[in-house]
Order: sequence, then structure tokens, then C-alpha cells
Amino acid sequence: MTIGDSAVKECIHEMNRLAIAGIPFVFLIDFELQKPKVWRMDQSSEEFLFSFNGYSNHEAFHQPTLLPFRFEKNPIDIAQYARMFQKTFQHIRKGDSYLVNLTTNTQVKTDMEIDEMYARSHSKYKCMLKGSFVCFSPECFIRIEQNTIHAFPMKGTINAENPNAREEILKNEKESAEHATIVDLIRNDLSMVAKDVYVSRYRYYEIIRTNDRLIGQVSSEIKGKLDTGFEKNIGDIIFSQLPAGSVSGAPKKKTLEIIREVEEGDRGYYTGISGYYAEGVLDSCVLIRFIDEDGHYRSGGGITSRSEVATEYQEMIDKVYVPVY
Repeated sequence: MTIGDSAVKECIHEMNRLAIAGIPFVFLIDFELQKPKVWRMDQSSEEFLFSFNGYSNHEAFHQPTLLPFRFEKNPIDIAQYARMFQKTFQHIRKGDSYLVNLTTNTQVKTDMEIDEMYARSHSKYKCMLKGSFVCFSPECFIRIEQNTIHAFPMKGTINAENPNAREEILKNEKESAEHATIVDLIRNDLSMVAKDVYVSRYRYYEIIRTNDRLIGQVSSEIKGKLDTGFEKNIGDIIFSQLPAGSVSGAPKKKTLEIIREVEEGDRGYYTGISGYYAEGVLDSCVLIRFIDEDGHYRSGGGITSRSEVATEYQEMIDKVYVPVY
């Protein structure tokens, strides 16, 4: 999982080439950096569909009349989750990591196919690799416009229907410390490619509607300035920020080793990134809220020294939803 890998080198070269030529393109990059894909915008929709902040590579689908649908969650049992949690927690106690994003699979039973989920879902960012997965992500990865690069790490989730949910999560010491760790990590990551990096908004609260409840999410915005002519290095800029800090942890290199050990399998495109570049604008998302064609829904959360098994287990389950309503 190094920038020297041939697939990554080819992807970076193609992104840079297309941007220099002024040709819009779409990209999809997996968490392990083993299967990166890049398409010209006019050639992408045969394999990959997306709608990111209103920008899309296809005409809007007709939204069918909403009928009741089945969506059953069958998560791993808490004992199995606790074993993963304890392995992770041991590394944190030894000082190997301050924060590990631990994820697992929940088997979902639903009467919707992934293409129907894509058509019926409402999300700031949504995409579908045909025959493989659908993702409805609330989290922007990086956005570039007019030489300014923005990152929007998301850390902190709560049932927004709880009384005083906003105040509860913003005052939670564990959530606050976890968020601060990721903001610091992302600020350092952006400083590798940008100047004058600063936090422009810190821990703002948003509500997301799902098929069964309202969920509150906490994010921050970090900005920096890119040199004029950044387009010729757009691929290098994107890969320099990977994997996304909010879905890995800190320090990043050692935490990735812990994730590989504890999760015992590749994540693939889950917690990778996807986005587009067109007319000087880049927009991208972190591939969370993700379900594959076999009904495996990946979700998780940040584990720190203040984490408790039952709370983290419930958060993992609460993040299993579809924004279909």
C-alpha cells in the first residue's frame, strides 16, 4: 500500500494528464490503494454512477412512489465485536495509536436491489459501482475550488431524536477528544500540499434523515491555499491525503497496521474515496454508508482510551441505514 505501486502510479499519471488537458474525469479509489479507477467523464456511466452535491454523470432517475420496504439488520453479536474491540484497545493502551477506526460487517436483508437503493436514496454524495456496491455518503473528503482546498472530517454520531442531542454530543469529552485528534491529523495532511492551513469551522452539527430515524453528525472544515497551476499535480494531491484520516486514525501508519490485524481482511472500496474533477473544481467523498450486492453493510467508529464496548457496538449498528424515505 505505497504510492510507488504501479496501479497508483498509473492512476496519478492519468489524473494529471486529464486535468492538464482540461478533460473532466471521475475517480474511485479503494482503502488499500490496490484497485484505483479513473474514467473520462463521458465514458464513466457505463460502469459507475454518481451524484455529488448535484453534479452527476447521468440524468436524474424517475423517483418511484415510495412504498414500504424491508430493511433488517443482522449485526455480529456483541461478544464477537468485543474481541475485536479488546485487540484494538490493547494497542491503544500500549501507546501504538491514539485513535483507531474499527469497522465490521452487518448482514442486511432487504427487498431493494442496489440500483433501486441508488435511485431512491437522498444523500449529499451517492455513487454506485454497477454489480458491486452502492454508497450514500454524508462526508466530503476534499473539495478544491479557486486554488482553495477544503477538507471536512466527520467524527461524532448521535441519535438526533434524543432530547438535547446536539448539546449532548458537543459536550461529550470522549467525542470532543476524538474529533480534535482527527482535525489535527487532517490539518497536518493538508499542510503537505497547501499553505496557510487553518480550521475555518470547528465541530458544527448537522442532521441526516434515514429510513428509520434522524442522525446527528459532527464535522469540521479545514482550508488551505494551493499554488497556481495545481491542476498538473491533481493526482499527486489526492493520493497524498490517503487513506482518509477520519476512517483510519492517528498516527496513520501504525494505525493502518492495527486495522489490518484486527479486521482481518481488506475493506476494498469501503472507506476509500470517490470524486470528480471538472472545470477547475474537484469534489470528493469518503465512501461510508456502504452496502455491497451481497447485503454486507460496513460500518464502524473511532476507538480511543475512553471508549466503551457497548457504546461503540451500538454506534456501529446505528450507522447501518439507507437514506430512503
